[in-house]
Amino acid sequence: MPPSIHPGTHPGTVHLTVSDLARSLDFYRRALGLRVHHQDAGTATLGAGANDLLALVEQPGAQAVHGVTGLYHFAILLPSRLDLARTLRHLAETRTPLQGFADHLVSEAIYLPDPDGNGIELYRDRPRDEWNWDGTAVRMATDPLDVDGLLAELQGDDAPYEGMPPGTVMGHVHLHVSDLAVAQAFYCDVLGFDLITRYGDAALFVSAGGYHHHIGLNTWAGVGAPPPPPDAVGLRYFEIVLPDAPALAEVLARVEAARLPSAPHADGVLLHDPSRNGILLRAAT
Repeated sequence: MPPSIHPGTHPGTVHLTVSDLARSLDFYRRALGLRVHHQDAGTATLGAGANDLLALVEQPGAQAVHGVTGLYHFAILLPSRLDLARTLRHLAETRTPLQGFADHLVSEAIYLPDPDGNGIELYRDRPRDEWNWDGTAVRMATDPLDVDGLLAELQGDDAPYEGMPPGTVMGHVHLHVSDLAVAQAFYCDVLGFDLITRYGDAALFVSAGGYHHHIGLNTWAGVGAPPPPPDAVGLRYFEIVLPDAPALAEVLARVEAARLPSAPHADGVLLHDPSRNGILLRAAT
C-alpha cells in the first residue's frame, strides 16, 4: 500500500517573486481585496485577515519566463458562491482584466493574472455530496461557467465590497512539471498524497483527505521543461501544512528514506520536487 499523508494536510502560504512590490500590493489590495498583514523593505505578506495567503518578495528587473517549470496558478478558495459573485462584481467594477471562467463540476472558478503574469484562480467549491466519483476518481471537467447564474446570487445584495471574507484560504496550487510520472512518484509515493484524477495524459491532481485536489501537476509547458532562471518572477516555494508535528515527522521520514535533499527552515523543512518546484513542509501553528 502506498503511504497516505494525514487527511488534514492542506496548502499554506504561496511565496512569490515579483518585480515591483508596490505595483503588486496595489493589485492584490485593490483588485482582490486582500489585506497586507506585514510589510518590510522589499517583502510583504497578505491574506484575508487570518493566515497569510501570499508572501511577496521584490526582485527588481525580474521577468516572466515561459516554457519552464514553476507556478501554473495558485487558487484562492472563497467560503461561498455568494462570496465568489461579490468578488466577480468587484473585479468588474475595478476593470480588472480576466483570463476566463470555468465550471469544474466540483467547483466554479474565475481566472486572472497578477501584474507579473502569475496565474490566479478564484473559486468556490460545491458541497462534497454533489461531487460525482468513478471509483476513487472524482469527475472534473472544464465546462463553461454559468456567469448569469453566479451573478444572480447578488439579487438584493448591495453591500459595499469589503475585501475577501474571513474563511478565505489557499485551496490548491497548480504546477508545471517536467515529467508527470516522476512528479506522481514524488507527490504520491514519497509525500503521500492520494491520486484523485487525471486530465488527459498531461495533467493529474492529488490531494489529502478526499479533496478534489490540493496540488495540480501538468506538463503543458513541455515535457522535460527546465526550471526557471534565478531572475524570473513566479514561485519561490509553497507551503504544505500538516496538522501536527507527528504528521510532519512521518512525511520527513519518507523524504529521508528516499534520500532527497532538504534543508532546515525557520518554519519547517524546505525541499524541491523533481522539477525544482520549492516546497516548505511545516506543522500547523
